[in-house]
Amino acid sequence: MEPSNETQISKFLLLGFSEEPGLQPLIFGFFLSMYLITVFGNLLIILAISTDPNLHTPMYFFLANLSFVDICFTSTTVPKMLVNIRTQNKVITYEDCITQIYFFILFGVLDVFLLSVMAYDRFVAICHPLHYTIIMNPQLCGLLVLVSWIMSVLYSLLQTLMAFRLSFCTEVEIPHFFCELNQMLQLACSDTFLNNVVMYLAAVLLGGGPFAGILYSYSKIVSSIRGIASAKGKYKTFSTCASHLSVVCLFYCTMLGVYLALLLPRAHGQVPQPR
Repeated sequence: MEPSNETQISKFLLLGFSEEPGLQPLIFGFFLSMYLITVFGNLLIILAISTDPNLHTPMYFFLANLSFVDICFTSTTVPKMLVNIRTQNKVITYEDCITQIYFFILFGVLDVFLLSVMAYDRFVAICHPLHYTIIMNPQLCGLLVLVSWIMSVLYSLLQTLMAFRLSFCTEVEIPHFFCELNQMLQLACSDTFLNNVVMYLAAVLLGGGPFAGILYSYSKIVSSIRGIASAKGKYKTFSTCASHLSVVCLFYCTMLGVYLALLLPRAHGQVPQPR
């Protein structure tokens, strides 16, 4: 039996968006401004909801939780990227990479669950308005958020523990500005069959399931809105869903864009190979 050349590496290299020195200040400024806008914008939403008694409703309760998760989700990746650009150092330790993957999955999945819960809230409000306050009581709202947190934590923990069993042949380069699970699986020397099975199965169940729930909720909402006689009534009813629908579209389009960006270099054979 030949000795294995697999070893447990201590660091990764995050290649980021571009290696052009002239573009680094522009990239740094753009992402710093977007990060600050995201954080302070969501903090203002949370502050407004918590201080205004008129906003203490299920819809705004879920919105406050979503704003908090969005802050955490963005803070998982962007600050490290900004530090790397500022210091011109692309290195991230193995432990930090695994930690980043854990929180990225946690808050990403939690975002999906909260968006589906908010879609259910809009479904009840529009399709069953007379029973809305009874169905969407504080106990149920708290339970929905708690279950979303528990499922997200457990799934993220599962993926992280499975990532610990991966081995790498040498120092590897990740063609992104943060540690992403799928990229690690592509660069691993050890068998990743089980990791891929769990990842794709979870994508169907934890990603496709809530998305199907959102589509179902909005199909019922559209049916109810079509039954409203006046155009003004239709517009007023739909306007209560417009903000949530825009967030859903933005979230899923952004995630799709990120993964297409990851897949395109691989399709052209441009993914860096272990050295």
